[in-house]
Amino acid sequence: MDTLTLLYAITAGLFGLVFGSFFNVVGIRVVKKESIAYPPSHCVHCNHELKPLDLIPVLSYLGLRGACRYCRAKISPIYPIGELVTAVAFAVTTWLIGPSLELIVGLVFVSILMICSIADSRYRIIPDKVVFSGMIVAFLLRIWIHPLPLWNYSVAFIVGGGVLYLVALASVLIMKKEGMGGGDIKLLAFIGLIVGIKLTLFTLFVASLFGTIYGLVQIRVKSSREDQGIPFGPFIAAGAFFSYFWGESVINWYLSFIHFK
Repeated sequence: MDTLTLLYAITAGLFGLVFGSFFNVVGIRVVKKESIAYPPSHCVHCNHELKPLDLIPVLSYLGLRGACRYCRAKISPIYPIGELVTAVAFAVTTWLIGPSLELIVGLVFVSILMICSIADSRYRIIPDKVVFSGMIVAFLLRIWIHPLPLWNYSVAFIVGGGVLYLVALASVLIMKKEGMGGGDIKLLAFIGLIVGIKLTLFTLFVASLFGTIYGLVQIRVKSSREDQGIPFGPFIAAGAFFSYFWGESVINWYLSFIHFK
């Protein structure tokens, strides 16, 4: 890694902390149908307006020991986690892509994935406003910046949403319960516009793998098989991030391993 790219990555990570704080606001307020600009940031327990010292990403949470400065109510750890994950994602994206036009696509991609993950983790809803906005931006960016043929992204958009729709339909018909939310379907369609058909399908595989591992760990830790449901959005986002950067390498390695390449 050259020094300049490292500097870019560190700078992107610092910006990621700030954007992560903003993504927390967007992910929570859009679901609650509130303005992201007003009212100003405040404690959800006592409604006291937060001061600048209360809003320093991660550090404020640590300094206040995870509690509101004014009423001492506990603050959800989803806030610092969202900030840290966004910072790491921004840094990794900048490091791996480097200064190029594709970096714009990568940062937009990560931003939409983070907002959807935050909303789904907290409310089990992936906001239409966020996903549809992401689709529009992704469509415009891919017309301008497209490593793959444009038809590939179009097919990925259709197939990405279609595959999850069929999974959801099968779950309703066979298991008599909803196994996939509409937000997950739209999110994978958005992902298709960014990564193309092959990596969209790989994203679904990786997301399912991550979700299965998490579910098994939860059962083991809680010693309970009670079906409380697990939001799939964060796993789709994690799978998409992994696929975007390492999917091609993993697929090529696998094909080489089984002598099909």
